[in-house]
Amino acid sequence: MRTHYCAQVNETHIGEEVTVAGWVSSRRDHGGLIFIDLRDKDEVVQLVCDPADSAEAHKLAEDVRDQFVLIATGKVRARGEGLENPRLKTGKIEIVVEKLVIENRSKPMPFDLGDERVNEEIKLKHRYLELRTQKSYDIFKLRSKATIAARNALDELGFLEVETPIITKSTPEGARDYLVPSRVHHGEFYALPQSPQLFKQLLMVGGFDRYFQIAKCFRDEDLRADRQPEFTQIDVEMSFCDQEDVIAIAEKLLHDVFTACGFDIPATFKRMPHFEAMEKYGSDKPDMRYDLAMVDVIDIFERCDNEIFSNIAKSPKKNRIKALRVPKGDEIFSKRQMKGFEDYVRKFGAQGLGYFQMKEDGLKGPLTKFFTDEDIQLIIDRCELEVGDAVFFGAGEKKLVWDYMGRFRIFLAETMEIIPKDKFEFLWVVDFPMFEVEDGQVKALHHPFTQPKSLDYEDIEEIESIAYDIVLNGTELGGGSIRIHKEDIQSEIFKLLGIGEEEAQDKFGFLLDALKYGAPPHGGFAIGLDRLIMLMTGASSIRDVIAFPKTQKAQCLLTQAPSEVDPEQLKELHLRVRQQPAT
Repeated sequence: MRTHYCAQVNETHIGEEVTVAGWVSSRRDHGGLIFIDLRDKDEVVQLVCDPADSAEAHKLAEDVRDQFVLIATGKVRARGEGLENPRLKTGKIEIVVEKLVIENRSKPMPFDLGDERVNEEIKLKHRYLELRTQKSYDIFKLRSKATIAARNALDELGFLEVETPIITKSTPEGARDYLVPSRVHHGEFYALPQSPQLFKQLLMVGGFDRYFQIAKCFRDEDLRADRQPEFTQIDVEMSFCDQEDVIAIAEKLLHDVFTACGFDIPATFKRMPHFEAMEKYGSDKPDMRYDLAMVDVIDIFERCDNEIFSNIAKSPKKNRIKALRVPKGDEIFSKRQMKGFEDYVRKFGAQGLGYFQMKEDGLKGPLTKFFTDEDIQLIIDRCELEVGDAVFFGAGEKKLVWDYMGRFRIFLAETMEIIPKDKFEFLWVVDFPMFEVEDGQVKALHHPFTQPKSLDYEDIEEIESIAYDIVLNGTELGGGSIRIHKEDIQSEIFKLLGIGEEEAQDKFGFLLDALKYGAPPHGGFAIGLDRLIMLMTGASSIRDVIAFPKTQKAQCLLTQAPSEVDPEQLKELHLRVRQQPAT
């Protein structure tokens, strides 16, 4: 149908006849000559319809409009002097059309392609049109290249690609399952997998040694910019390994993927214990492209004359008082702005936000009157304050302070526009707590199959796991752990989580049984492919890198899913829809 893609036509083809095909990007009638920019998958070429060369083609071109599908045959010629377009690969030539076929017409477009101001719902409703833009094509071209590079890298490292079930048993893994009713087994349900976690462990028990999969995962949870109800991850598991072995594989994989996509990243990444990340940055996924680290000043505030701060400081195990130094902050922010920052942190539960300004004649601010000169100097020294700096203070319960001061750090960096846009900063966060306690209930921080470093403890929240997350530019790219491979340890973890023997056998019996048959030591990781591509392309949302994404309400505006189904289908599945009561 065509002899060349648009991008392939260049000066070497001058004088030759070529056939190209694609969509009309624009049409310009110059009073006799009609110019058409024709675009295919990744480039535009200029067509010239001249009645002197082909009256028939010129007549057809008069009817052509944007996004018509054309097939054009003609001779390649050099553009006239001063008429070249250096922005295009094809900018030095044009095709003089001898034969033109309007293969298909297009209705007027519902929006201008590439217009960033268009409402996202309109774009998602016509997603196939948004995919027609150069930006979208480049994203999915890179996604394809990254996925192929991941497969090649893992294949070279001896990993075997194995598919695991998409309809499986519902198990508690942190998020809500999507359920699939069984037609054959009345009243029973499958679940779509939140991850292939249990199956990849069973593959290790089965002796597969090294497994990977580009896996579809499903979680029925509240959505945001980097979450979708269905997503894709690069899933990896290996036997007879420790944490260092797994991290080395993950670093090699990411290095190969980024290199294949034309990016330069280090071969190994920095590491930080989870506790340090929380204490310094208030986050288990800190963005390391900029500093703004928090400093602990609770011991200094314990001696101050302000009862609110001194009472908080009397319980340093459960409470925190953190200082956040902003270099030149006193010069950047007005007093009104600094007072206004309090409104920001209050949205996340803070009771207030204190601040000092470093002036030529010393530390100034409404709180200085509560401190001795010696403690004022100690604050200056510990925070490494210089003239022109500002320092902010957050006080309260430990997890609350970590959260709102961590958010405030990001807010300040965005406000000051100090975050580099063209930099990839990787970080391993290691030594995660095994458990967290919420409202008196013990929960696994990662998942209940994570190997603890030791079960010798006084406080259950002090148990560390052999778990690790890979963070890129403040986004959790993925993570993993060394798994429990001994039945007695797994049973003990279930007990600590309040999962009795009967419940454990009901929900995880197949895994517990497998661990009795010589399970090898094993571990692995998973990397979110969608998030990876989002960060590599600089996309603002994960929806931009998924071909047919859902909205934040988990709806597909293109197909109108979810939707009602035929009552007969429900009857076959032994289901009945309950009507919501009127409000």
